[in-house]
Amino acid sequence: MKLFVRDLTVIDASYLCPQRGMVGESWILDVVMSGELNEMSMVLDFSRVKKQIKQLVDQYVDHRLLIPTASTAIQTATTKADYMTVDLVSEQHAIHLHSPEQAFCFVDAEAITIETVTEHVQQVLLGNLPSNVQGLEITLRHENIDGAFYHYSHGLKKHDGNCQRIAHGHRSPVELVVNGQRNAKLEQQWAQRWQDIYLGSQEDVISVSELNLSAAAANITDETHYGFRYTAPQGEFELAIAKSVTEILATDTTVELLACYITEQLKPQLVATDRLDVFAYEGVGKGAMASIG
Repeated sequence: MKLFVRDLTVIDASYLCPQRGMVGESWILDVVMSGELNEMSMVLDFSRVKKQIKQLVDQYVDHRLLIPTASTAIQTATTKADYMTVDLVSEQHAIHLHSPEQAFCFVDAEAITIETVTEHVQQVLLGNLPSNVQGLEITLRHENIDGAFYHYSHGLKKHDGNCQRIAHGHRSPVELVVNGQRNAKLEQQWAQRWQDIYLGSQEDVISVSELNLSAAAANITDETHYGFRYTAPQGEFELAIAKSVTEILATDTTVELLACYITEQLKPQLVATDRLDVFAYEGVGKGAMASIG
């Protein structure tokens, strides 16, 4: 007997890639389990399936920075109890982080792909389900997006959950409606602007010389990189990332404020009588709206 659950949860995370740098992603998780019926004539109660699997995914994968440990471009080191440095050594996309270890998810692979993350999640789940569950198949997939989308990473230091981690992200559509009609040209312009972007807050910017840089980050300077540091309930977070893939906001980077920011940035491109409605998404099926006019 098989039991399936579609759209069980969404993994919102970022990962490191020598070619793209830091990439925000959103994957929808589907699950199929096989096994013998239990005393309730079920393989597993649906409510337990959702709760148990979602808890495991949230604990070990979601809202973390995924690190391909077999990549020669990755260097890691323990600095103090429960803290680590992670460096992406790349001419174009050198990145340095110093954060609590719980902010990272280490994947035994040369690269982060939907296949390697699927295998990792499967390993996380195996052994944590009831004994009558004999088989487990998981599928990660992207949301089908009709229009433009971008990948962004950020951190929300004031958040009391895992969004406070300085490097997690989303794959998000953007809908820009001018006078009642979606404007594909503006949407594509914005998607290109925020392709593989890191969105940082001005109040968190510091000189990279003030960061706990590792030897692998010796070539990172204020000329090429922004430094970020903040303290949140889970600890102290630090990041150095190239200026070419970063946009600095005067505010926090919640999706509500991102919607307002996009609105204000687009305002000069409109005429005074235009109405603009911005639908900014945070991953799959959720987001914020802002309007002018």
